Amino acid sequence: MEFLIVFGLAVALVAIAFLGLAVRMLIQKKGKFPNLHIGSNKHMKARGITCAQTFDKMEQAKAKRQLSFKKLSILNDVKGGC
Repeated sequence: MEFLIVFGLAVALVAIAFLGLAVRMLIQKKGKFPNLHIGSNKHMKARGITCAQTFDKMEQAKAKRQLSFKKLSILNDVKGGC
């Protein structure tokens, strides 16, 4: 019985939180949540700060440009045979 009371209170609190978010969307201008992504913040861009995902994509693109697959050869790496 106690479990049902605690479970009911938890469900009620989550429902209140969702209702609060919904009311905020209805009242707020344009009905959207603010974009809190680091990449879209102009002050962070001015300082050169990016999010981890964007930084990772930039570094992977840099590494891909530096690789030269035309120079790779299996025959050059084998020196003594078997």
